[in-house]
Parts: sequence; structure tokens; C-alpha cells
Amino acid sequence: MHLTNKSSILITGGTGSFGKKFVETVLQRFPNIHRLVIYSRDELKQYEMAQCFSGRDHPGLRYFLGDVRDRDRLTRACEDVEMVVHAAALKQVPAAEYNPMEFIHTNVIGSENMVQACMDAGVKRVVALSTDKAAAPVNLYGATKLCSDKLFIAANNVRGNRDLRLSVVRYGNVMGSRGSVIPFFLQQRHHGVLPITDPEMTRFNITLQQGVDLVLWVLEQSQGGEIFVPRLPSYRITDVAQAIGPDCEHPVVGIRPGEKIHEEMITTSDSYTTVDCGSHYAILPAGEDLQAYCQTMGGRLVPPGFNYNSGKNEQFLTVEQLRQLIQNHVDQGFKVPVGAA
Repeated sequence: MHLTNKSSILITGGTGSFGKKFVETVLQRFPNIHRLVIYSRDELKQYEMAQCFSGRDHPGLRYFLGDVRDRDRLTRACEDVEMVVHAAALKQVPAAEYNPMEFIHTNVIGSENMVQACMDAGVKRVVALSTDKAAAPVNLYGATKLCSDKLFIAANNVRGNRDLRLSVVRYGNVMGSRGSVIPFFLQQRHHGVLPITDPEMTRFNITLQQGVDLVLWVLEQSQGGEIFVPRLPSYRITDVAQAIGPDCEHPVVGIRPGEKIHEEMITTSDSYTTVDCGSHYAILPAGEDLQAYCQTMGGRLVPPGFNYNSGKNEQFLTVEQLRQLIQNHVDQGFKVPVGAA
């Protein structure tokens, strides 16, 4: 299935950081798209987003108020929709520990509602967004996203004769996303102190545009049942501090509850069903014909015991590369500190 101006797409969580970039990209490539539904529960964010992306300029654009906890509303939103991108989630780790059932209602039950709505409405392609925290989760947020991943993958087993494929895209830290370290450091550098959680800490790095491009590719190319993991560079938290505030103090404050030193997106247990496709990995369901998938998608099996960990990555971003990425993707007004190496 290929995206064209005749396509109809629904994106949940459509007013978030990913949703905005997704809508911007789709409208740039398909300005006369038949239907693009932005589904979210915040009327103010929808109003603000409509100032940038107007139905007057794009007649196929729809703003649909609703919560993923409401299955009937989701089913109505899926009418006349071929493709769904499920980006709605609660995702703040500390908030999940304090409000566990709220995260379960949105991230787990909301995902099951999405699956059932897609089946009832005749949707053909579904891509759900996941997170590195779903791999060997150590906090409730990660556990709810692991459950969500399992729901979307397992739904391929009960689709019957429907022309429906459901897949998951898992990636790590999005550069410049709300609540992430780079915007925090950019704000804090004016105070002269950039707190370091742990000097050994590393993270994978992906830009919003890279995330959107991967999801669009998966919508067209997935076979159904895969968890797609992009091959990404890593960065060291100390290099981020050096890139943004080399003249600042960098006190070590310790990691927060539920936080990992390194991101992990493929565990050793996943290695036995993981295919290396070059630009990305695909984790397949147990029992899948791995050799047939390799032939179809042009991949090869990873070695047994392989894991994909930001601390053991082959590629790390340099301080200079980080500064350039910050200028290009986070803050165009960012200036390299005077006298910085």
C-alpha cells in the first residue's frame, strides 16, 4: 500500500510533537490528501495547531476531539480511514509511578480500543509508536508500552480475512522533544549549572523528521507483526553538557527512579527473532518464518545473544555534531559558547 493524495490517515495524539511533524510532512508531500484526521483530547492544542494547518488550505484535514479511552469515539474517527498512526500516550516516568492506573487506562486499554476500532472500521494499516523503555522495562511507563506493543502485534493473529497489518515502531530519545535533556540544558545554561545524572549515561539520538520518515516507510512496507527499531547514533550526556555549556558547572546528581544508564531497544532475548535490515532492525513474533522474512525484506538474522544498547553502539556523536544538530533541529538561534573547543 502506497501513500498518495487519495490516502486517508488517522493520527492519534496528533497535537503532540510527533503529531505536528507528521502532519507537516504529510501535507508537504500530499497537499491534496483525501483525509487526514488529527485525533486528540485537547481542544486548545487543536485550535493552536489549526492556525498552522488549516482546513481552508487542506480540505482533507479534520480535527477530531476524543480520548483513546473511548472506543466508540475511536471507531467513529476511523470511518473512511485506511491507515492509522497511534501516537497517543501518557509518557512522563515520574507521573506514571504516582498515577499508575491513569497510564494503564490510556496506554494499555487505549491501545486495545485502537486495535478493536481499526478492526471494526476496516482500517488496513496500523503503526503504533513505542519507546526504548518498553525493552526490559524498569518503570511503569515502560511496562504499559510493552503491553501496548504486545496488543498491536498479537492483533495480527486475530485479523481473520481482513486486509489489515499492524506493526510497531520503537525508538529512543527524540532530539528536542518536550521534557528531554537538550531543551532542559538550553534553558539551564543561563544559570551556569547543568546537572549530570550520571557521567556514564548514554542515549540514542533521533530527530523528529527521522521518526516521521520511518513511520511513513513502515506504513507502506510492513508485513505486519514487526517491531521496527532504527539504527541510530548515540551520545554521551557529558558531551551534551560540553556542547551546550562548557563553561557551566556540571554537578553529578544521580539517576532518577526508573531511569537507566543506557537505553536498550533490543534485548538479548529478542535476538533470536530479530532481523538486521541495514538501516533498521525488525523484531518478529515467535514462530515467524525468519528466513522467508529475510528474503522478502532483504535482511539477515542477528547473532544469538545480540542486543542493541546505546552504551555499546558503534557510532557516537561528537560535541561538534551535537551542536550542529541542536542548531538544525532544536534551536536555530543556538550559538556555540564563546571560547568553546
